[in-house]
Amino acid sequence: MKKTFKGLLSVIAVAFSITAANAFPDVADNYWAAPQIKELSEQGVIVGYPDGTFKPDDNVTRAEFASMAIKALGQQNTKVVQPVNFSDITTEYWAYDAIQKAIYFDLVSVPKEGDLFRPDDSVSRAESLSVAVNALTTEQISEQKAKEVLEKVYIDTHAIPEWFLIPAGKAEILGMMVIMPSADKAKVEAERPATRAEVAAILFKMMEQAKLNPNAKLAEAMRKKTGDGFVIENATVQGSIGTIPAGSIVPVELTKYISSQTSEPGDLFAGVAAQNYVTKEKFILVNKGATLKGQLIDVRPGRWFVRNGVLVLDNSLITTNNDQTTKFNAVANIKKDRNWFMKFVRFCFKGEKLEVPAQGTVNLKLLKPVQVDLTNGWILE
Repeated sequence: MKKTFKGLLSVIAVAFSITAANAFPDVADNYWAAPQIKELSEQGVIVGYPDGTFKPDDNVTRAEFASMAIKALGQQNTKVVQPVNFSDITTEYWAYDAIQKAIYFDLVSVPKEGDLFRPDDSVSRAESLSVAVNALTTEQISEQKAKEVLEKVYIDTHAIPEWFLIPAGKAEILGMMVIMPSADKAKVEAERPATRAEVAAILFKMMEQAKLNPNAKLAEAMRKKTGDGFVIENATVQGSIGTIPAGSIVPVELTKYISSQTSEPGDLFAGVAAQNYVTKEKFILVNKGATLKGQLIDVRPGRWFVRNGVLVLDNSLITTNNDQTTKFNAVANIKKDRNWFMKFVRFCFKGEKLEVPAQGTVNLKLLKPVQVDLTNGWILE
């Protein structure tokens, strides 16, 4: 049983390295929306079914789409102070919070008090594209301009609902209109239910555009987060991405006792970030409370006149406050702080014992650089 647990981290690490090979069996590599489906599934924005399939041609409910949109924008943790009431949604409804956030960020229009949201209705192409456009700061255009833009490409422009005409025009101008490959002439098909593949493509385009031109509320929420904490001096910032370079030292508070005398190679360990890891500009790279996991890779007891104790930790994974678990390759070689005299003593007379108590701190040395989206704490893989 113990050997099984010792191998657990290795299995998890291997699983992360073969994510690409474990794509949905019903989404071929050359499928028109495969890249978008893969990207969003890796980020947890969209998920497959229990049988492992994606079902790209199935429809998406309005509630599901609201939840996906909020995840795509990284706003799952936003708090809405003044929720809007719907007659067909209670606070216990699974997507209640996501729907309230979609309203708060102006992704959907604020309804009249007591209106229906129709959470279980299929989201239409017009509704999904409108949400994507509403997430952005865009130039104003007239209905006439929208018609001119759309009529150059789509044969069903005349059938576009009036409310969607301007959002459709903006979507076309911004290159956000998603049209499945077809032998027919291009159609908007505004009122047709959007498929799961189309939704993935629309959300992907929204994410990319929102990084550049989010609407006012999203811009505030998506600004780089700041705070106090342990400063990683050599961390760099480019745009909204922070990089912790290889060789950086980060402190981790262990959750259980380890010792060169009683621990064994292969034993698992876990720790937490007891404070934020921040850049010198105070941008938060890793939030306080993130958990780190690994195993002991070299443990040798200290013996008198034979050797000093050896205790080496290999960290494999990190789980952030976003519930993202990903690679965080680092190593810690436990040593005692000694003055020159004790260094001489331990050089001549072996036998030093090493230990770290529960809630004791070890300093991990990062083996590979880690990139972080500073707006939401998501670690880029």
